[in-house]
Amino acid sequence: MKVAFIVPEFPNLSHTFILNQITGLLDRGHDVTIYARTRGNESVIHADVEKYHLLDRIVYYGDSYQALPTDRFLWFRRAMRFVLTNFHKAPIPLLKLLYRKFREKAISPHSGHKIATLLNGDMHSYDIVHCHFGPSGNLGALLKDLGIIEGKCITTFHGYDLSIYINEEGDKVYDALFKAGDFFLPISEKWKEKLIRLGCEKQRIAVHRMGVDTSRFAFTPRESRENGKVHMLTVARLVEKKGVQYGIQAVAKVLKKYPYVEYSIAGDGPLRSELQSLIDTLNINGYVKLLGWKRQEEIVEIMRSADILLAPSVTSKDGDQEGIPVVLIEALSQGLPVLSTQHSGIPELVRDGEFGFLVPERDVNALAEKLEYLIEHPEIWPEMGRAGRDYVARYYDINKLNDQLVGLYQRLLDGRLP
Repeated sequence: MKVAFIVPEFPNLSHTFILNQITGLLDRGHDVTIYARTRGNESVIHADVEKYHLLDRIVYYGDSYQALPTDRFLWFRRAMRFVLTNFHKAPIPLLKLLYRKFREKAISPHSGHKIATLLNGDMHSYDIVHCHFGPSGNLGALLKDLGIIEGKCITTFHGYDLSIYINEEGDKVYDALFKAGDFFLPISEKWKEKLIRLGCEKQRIAVHRMGVDTSRFAFTPRESRENGKVHMLTVARLVEKKGVQYGIQAVAKVLKKYPYVEYSIAGDGPLRSELQSLIDTLNINGYVKLLGWKRQEEIVEIMRSADILLAPSVTSKDGDQEGIPVVLIEALSQGLPVLSTQHSGIPELVRDGEFGFLVPERDVNALAEKLEYLIEHPEIWPEMGRAGRDYVARYYDINKLNDQLVGLYQRLLDGRLP
């Protein structure tokens, strides 16, 4: 099969779930092209990007983007210049684009620039056009409607695209996608129900989880150390919805009773300086470390030396939410007990009391209480770790999920709904 992926950024260290699908399709002999608006801004990239020569498979469609003026006359002048420059390449798609802009008002003023690098007069024909995140789905549906890309259009919804994006753009933002798209893959039951409420046909929706390669995450039963130290770990982009500040505050409380605790935070982002200031204010520099970005291979090693994975996710003030953090799947795969929150699709993965614990969002006292319980009862770590590993191996193994994905593609191509 020929498969096109439309994604917001690539490569992106936080989007290993997309990378795992792409490499899984390549391993199964399928041809993959990646359309990305831009490249991630991390200082390191995943080893598989180099191993599979994925940079050679990318078309960056956002390189020529320029913010257009809001003044209608100035916008019209810029649009006409764009049309005169590109009309000979693909006249019919451009006429459709203008019609949709001025009559249907269904696209933003810069949509022409988004697709400019794709307008070369040829139909880009694929079997499957797989879009990750709702806005990419909107773009994929637009490209298909304009006759620029051909193929069955599938959209995977993750989290922000059904939370903050809806809040900003309104609950009609996917109406055109629901009509033009062929199938929709929310990553959790929570987001499946949200799609149905937004008006997507139930029979064209199936939950498809994001997974990990469990063979890369060797199971290691956790046991108490002779020196009594307890190593806690968070792996996250440093943004509000990851809730890292609450993890730091909870650890500060725990340190008053258990001064042999160490807490490492792997990741980077816009809140790094703010979080470092919090660590300084709490006077816990010797116990809490911000490690910055780490390659996937380094994360595996850091997890191997940890005892507890802390993922205190929250709904941000602007409404942004997680899907199901892949780092939780990775941690469970290695046998780590986890402590997380009753947030978004996380309760669909973490069975409270079996693999770890779940507490309410932003509840520092509850986080600290459960951390203390885990510290005081290391005898439960191996049992929790084994239960978590078995559950991930059964439901979140990327090889099983990629086989399911290929089967889903094939059924669509055969004219059957998955």
